[in-house]
Amino acid sequence: MTDDSSETKAVPVLVPMPAERAYSYAVPEGMHVVPGSIVRVPLGPREVAGIVWDGEVEALDPKRLRPISHVFDCPPIGAEMRRFVDWIAAYTLSPPGMVARMILRAPEAFDPEPWTEGLRRVAIEPDRMTTARTRVLELANDGLAWTRSGLAHAAGVSSTVIDGLKAQGAFETVMIPPQPVVAAPDTGYAAAELTPEQQAAAAMLRRSAAAGKFAVTLLDGVTGSGKTEVYFEAVSAALDEGRQVLILLPEIALTQAFLERFQDRFGAKPAEWHSDLAPRKRERVWRQVAEGGVRVVAGARSALFLPFQKLGLIVVDEEHDPAYKQEDRVFYNARDMAVVRGHIGGFPVVLASATPSVESRVNAEQGRYARTVLHARFAEAALPTIRPVDMRRAPPARGGFLSPVLLSHMRDTLERNEQSLLFLNRRGYAPLTLCRVCGHRFQCPSCSAWLVEHRFRGQLVCHHCGHNEKRPEACPECGTLDHLAACGPGVERIAEEVVGHFPDARTIVLSSDILGGVKRLRLELAAIANGEADIVIGTQLVAKGHNFPNMTLVGVVDADLGLANGDPRAAERTFQLLSQVTGRAGRTGKKSLGLLQTFQPEHPVMRAIVSGDAEAFYEREILEREKAVLPPFGRLAGIIVSAATRAEAESHARGLRRAAPVARDIHVLGPAEAPLALVAGRHRFRLLVQGERRCDMQSYLRTLLANGPKVRGSVRVQVDIDPQSFL
Repeated sequence: MTDDSSETKAVPVLVPMPAERAYSYAVPEGMHVVPGSIVRVPLGPREVAGIVWDGEVEALDPKRLRPISHVFDCPPIGAEMRRFVDWIAAYTLSPPGMVARMILRAPEAFDPEPWTEGLRRVAIEPDRMTTARTRVLELANDGLAWTRSGLAHAAGVSSTVIDGLKAQGAFETVMIPPQPVVAAPDTGYAAAELTPEQQAAAAMLRRSAAAGKFAVTLLDGVTGSGKTEVYFEAVSAALDEGRQVLILLPEIALTQAFLERFQDRFGAKPAEWHSDLAPRKRERVWRQVAEGGVRVVAGARSALFLPFQKLGLIVVDEEHDPAYKQEDRVFYNARDMAVVRGHIGGFPVVLASATPSVESRVNAEQGRYARTVLHARFAEAALPTIRPVDMRRAPPARGGFLSPVLLSHMRDTLERNEQSLLFLNRRGYAPLTLCRVCGHRFQCPSCSAWLVEHRFRGQLVCHHCGHNEKRPEACPECGTLDHLAACGPGVERIAEEVVGHFPDARTIVLSSDILGGVKRLRLELAAIANGEADIVIGTQLVAKGHNFPNMTLVGVVDADLGLANGDPRAAERTFQLLSQVTGRAGRTGKKSLGLLQTFQPEHPVMRAIVSGDAEAFYEREILEREKAVLPPFGRLAGIIVSAATRAEAESHARGLRRAAPVARDIHVLGPAEAPLALVAGRHRFRLLVQGERRCDMQSYLRTLLANGPKVRGSVRVQVDIDPQSFL
């Protein structure tokens, strides 16, 4: 950055586009910018927001550079955040501008919120008093400033009454600053009563938060053990130190219940941050986080890129959840990036889960993370008894999917006025529809995937690209009427079967694509928690952190579903999902039962869940990973090549394979056609790069991509460091 005041200054500016470096811009005379300033700059024929970055400008004559158009009146993006952006860009092999783009997602927040014109009472009495005027003046005697409409509403009068009092000099005009988006949390509002085990864990987290140094703690506790109340103590300690706190949640649907628990503890809700937030609310949260007014944010993975002024703690709840992985534009895992953010900022990070990821368990065992364990449920509630239902010995009736064993226990649960939960990780009515006459199968025209029937909506839907079409009455291939067959179950079909067996039961279906969106979903979850449903049928949405007090039976319709693919994390994910979903039962102390419908009761995952021996499962899974040199004992990266034609995609993928450097500690597998070979009209091939733990994967990939064929035509190449999905 040039500092000679006699010359035109030039600064690097990072713009939100896929450029590999910051661009140089001139600073007009009289304009003041510093690293981190948010500015508006010309880019081609348009103007965009960018961030003044660190480093030197190119050796160009500043007088020939295009000038910065405008400096926003906004706190600069801090040095820690700028380092974080550079780190993510280097680690994920993403253009830095695309990472910075995630910071700049609320452009209306770059300028200060406007102040509002208000009224304040002065010591002048109006010449005539009425009942309405009396009510207004009694309210306004508190000496505070009111908005015209707010005072009228509070007093129950029309705005003309306020105008009349103002005209007679009873009020003076004042400017009211923007209201806080949420009230400040009170750490002493309602401290939870903790068990001795919880107190020990909370004391450990409080010490870490108060110390204000980088440390990662894995909070490992069985479902219903009160992990949230424990890490709230770390939140309290960080707030007492004057720091801001970020709590990451994997699912928007969890947010409402979490907000209420937070309010019960701290007397105020945290600010929310997720994709369902109204634009104006997002802008206010962004601005007040940047100014330090918002003390606590609860949000989805994108909240990592909020411009905190003084961040002092990150909590990653349900740290094992795959939803923390972003697989669009910039591929990153928010759990891992939260740890990086804590390391750069020098503050603690808490990872909480009932079923921690293998990576986090190994990091704890090897001493990189501290670990504290909650072995018992809160209030001594017993964990549910888990039993397998061998579907080979107790098959469902013809045309059904529920075993007589499960149906019998559901009947008993209904008679006790308790709730049952049926879990199936398949949305819709059926995963495949075909014609019984000619065998025609309904497939997405743009993806290599079957269309899922959604009978409630009368549609066939692709869950990969969003294509949908009306379910026809006749086969489009042979024209036969009324011979379309639904193959396999989704949650809607299970609901249909449940209604057939229990017509008088109150049944609710929960799925991420529920009609009415997030608002309807939150209402349904509240209804279940209040006991307004007898039987709940749901996808993995129901496995995540919900507290249903009267839930005493959980039935997993197809416990084998996640085991039948080539994903190296298949066993781990199935174990986590089934443990989480069965953990919804018996959380308030009632005797509870979990039933797993399976054709593989002898599988190690089923044995681990039934026996309750999670340690044996982790021990076996960790040993298998170590033998195969898979994460966390080795490194993986995926390269996804896509194009408008199969030939283009395959040719480019093979060219990349030929360009792969020879290395002792890194191997390239493939290319192979992706399991989902066609998505949204694009043909896909994958290469998998596997290396030893200490290999320099990023340098290897940069060399491979630089030596490979140039990206031309419709070809796109995406790099996924530490892939979670292999589709």
